[in-house]
Amino acid sequence: MKNIRDILHWSAFTGYLRNADAYSRGRPGYPPEINDWLRTTLQIKNHSEVLDLGAGTGKFTQRLVDLGAHVTAVEPIKEMRDKFKERWPDIEVIEATAQQMPQVRSGSIDAVVCAHSFHWFATEEAMKEIHRVLKPGGRLGLIWNLRDASVDWVGQLAAIVSAEAGENPRYYSGDWRKVFPYAGFSLSTEKHFPHLHTGSPEDVIINRIKSISFIASKTPEEQAVIFDKVRQLIATHPALVNKESISVPYDTVAYHAAKILPL
Repeated sequence: MKNIRDILHWSAFTGYLRNADAYSRGRPGYPPEINDWLRTTLQIKNHSEVLDLGAGTGKFTQRLVDLGAHVTAVEPIKEMRDKFKERWPDIEVIEATAQQMPQVRSGSIDAVVCAHSFHWFATEEAMKEIHRVLKPGGRLGLIWNLRDASVDWVGQLAAIVSAEAGENPRYYSGDWRKVFPYAGFSLSTEKHFPHLHTGSPEDVIINRIKSISFIASKTPEEQAVIFDKVRQLIATHPALVNKESISVPYDTVAYHAAKILPL
């Protein structure tokens, strides 16, 4: 069995290790409408066995708890697990990766949910392991919060971030789509939910950018250059200047596929 550190992308391991606190403060929540999607499309209900895969600090977990699901979290990075346990002390959080989950019994899970995480482990190995733990007919849900870059200042912010991304795994690269279609799963379907992340510029912009793994993994000097650009945007753009509270527009995109065949 591979070591967890050997499986994780270096920027995820380094960035999330350094900045779990910023992740917890700066990442947006999810729109309440996603609950209906979880209930009707992923068929999560009271006592459903749900795997919160790549659970991070537990940002998405509230949605699963709201539906009465029995949740098991999987998170490979200790600092993220520690934040998760602070928030959800009664939920089991397993130290594992999507590619290796020996603690989870085969055919025991009704739904696997990957909230803003699947791009990190969109591999044949992970898909085989997800297929293994799901019950026949079990559902796989993939969810991302995406900034609405059609808004002028959001587009400028996205350009600052994208210039630093390099080859790091991201939703926007589309590389995660290469594992689909995947034998044993139905074709995926797509749904969109617009919403706003409202708060101080420090939280919803600065801490959000700090929480990005490939930003957090940079040296302090490199980060200072990036945040000078971000703070300059906040100080000069008419929609942001002198605002104590702002709303960042997001589009939550959700995909699902069902386990239909043995491998």
